Amino acid sequence: MAVRSDTETHEPPGPPPVGCPLADYDPFSPAFVADPHPTLRALRRQPVAYHPPTGCWVVSRHRDVRTVLTDADTFAPDNALHAITPLSVPALRVLAEHGFSLPPTLANNGTATHPGLRRLVAAHFTSERVRAVTPLARSLVRDGLREAAADLAGTGTTDLAERVAAHPPARVLLSLLGMRDVDPRLLKTWSQASLELFWGNPGPDRQRDLAEEAGGFHRWLSRLVSGTAASPGEGGLLGDLVRHHLPDGRPLGVEAAVGVCYFLLIAGQETTSQLVNAALHRVLGNPELWRRLATGEPGLAAHCVEEVLRLDTPVLTWRRVTTRPTVLSGVELPAGAAVLAQLLGAGSDPDLVAEPDRFRPGRPNARRHLAFGLGRHVCLGAGLARVEAEVALDETARAFPRLVRMEGRPPMLGLLSFRAPARVLVGLPRGGRDGAGGRPPGTGDGSLY
Repeated sequence: MAVRSDTETHEPPGPPPVGCPLADYDPFSPAFVADPHPTLRALRRQPVAYHPPTGCWVVSRHRDVRTVLTDADTFAPDNALHAITPLSVPALRVLAEHGFSLPPTLANNGTATHPGLRRLVAAHFTSERVRAVTPLARSLVRDGLREAAADLAGTGTTDLAERVAAHPPARVLLSLLGMRDVDPRLLKTWSQASLELFWGNPGPDRQRDLAEEAGGFHRWLSRLVSGTAASPGEGGLLGDLVRHHLPDGRPLGVEAAVGVCYFLLIAGQETTSQLVNAALHRVLGNPELWRRLATGEPGLAAHCVEEVLRLDTPVLTWRRVTTRPTVLSGVELPAGAAVLAQLLGAGSDPDLVAEPDRFRPGRPNARRHLAFGLGRHVCLGAGLARVEAEVALDETARAFPRLVRMEGRPPMLGLLSFRAPARVLVGLPRGGRDGAGGRPPGTGDGSLY
């Protein structure tokens, strides 16, 4: 993740014209975070337009977003991890004190080193490896549901974001990557601070606090990679990274290895937690659909996850920068133009699907959304995220068939590129215990208790 100081300037082409949908576009506003779809519908009326507050050309239609993601020669990933809010001098000083430096490695890498690094990491996310950790994912969700059951028995409510979504993805990812002795709770703290620092709109004091967390994460990773480098036989991702050589024959080096791990350890679990929250919140809002899930209807959990990815993807935007002048939907973009691709807006484009605002699990062409990106930088963890969200839906519905969502508008994470419910507060109907017919939580394919 590159950083900008608050002293840097750029020369935008001017404010959007009066009446332009972009004039009211604020990705950090409470109204947009609560429900972005009205704004996204308006943006598609002017599908490519400059937005001075972010310094980006906003791209809103599916076909244009697809072009941005697949034409890597014209739309480079160099700015994908830049801080959207320029960092204050105190925050930059904190990062420098921690030795914070993230060279191009994966999501922000358009150089010749990318294919080899991508192959190395992809080897840890194969379908076989995902299948191997699926029982662990299911076991961890069931552990969380036991805690949820205790909450419901004691207070009548529980937060599924905390019990089901928060920690299983981190533990599964660490297992998948062969990383031991990592505190998942500390990893979550570091990850959330990093997301807010680089994709949020924090003030200077908040930036400094977030920089301490992000810098501490980076320093810890540097020590971990350096220790692995001293043990050449080490397995897992870290061992693979320290043994990796670049196309010119040079070893990857500690700095680049840390760069790979930094974003991978954030994106590989934090966005999955967000997806689980979004899926639970969305499907619990449809009691009939929830009851169908509870019966174990084949394929329904997977269909629900796919519709959540289309209509409520937690990764709602991604950035690129033009390498040369180009034209997109009749709009001329100069070289060096920052582009903000609306992944969420692309999924609800009426040119993509019929009834785009309707949540319709099992619809035709369901996977044509762009929630995981596309092209050279498509998300390596897409398969794992889908499986973990499906498991969370399946296990929770089976455990609590009569669960009731307590909040229609929960508090939300609202960053430039990340949006999801921060809480999924639920309860049971008055007089109800565990589920329809008195079935205790976790039964269906064998009791958990």
